[in-house]
Amino acid sequence: QVQLVESGGGLVQTGGSLRLSCAASGMIGRINGMAWYRQAPGKQRELVARITRGGITTYAESVKGRFTISRENAWNAVYLQMNSLKPEDTGVYYCNAGVTYLGDDIYWGQGTQVTVSS
Repeated sequence: QVQLVESGGGLVQTGGSLRLSCAASGMIGRINGMAWYRQAPGKQRELVARITRGGITTYAESVKGRFTISRENAWNAVYLQMNSLKPEDTGVYYCNAGVTYLGDDIYWGQGTQVTVSS
């Protein structure tokens, strides 16, 4: 059974940094990529950063130059380094994995809260 467990969230002041981790277990098949999404109160979940199987990274415009996604070679963990945090970065951050086995599946973690105070 695929499990994604996020950690590293918390309360930080504007301009501070946090590093989120997502521990992945039970992965079978081909991992096509992993990503971080976030959801602010009253808003839709949005893509923050993604890393593909080939190592290509993409970022939301709002976090470019401030956030960096990376992963372990064995896909057992993915990270999100967040610098120069702003209050608008506040939200629940979710880890996401795209896997192809018998079909294409998407898996989600339970989320970790990030709060940036002004």
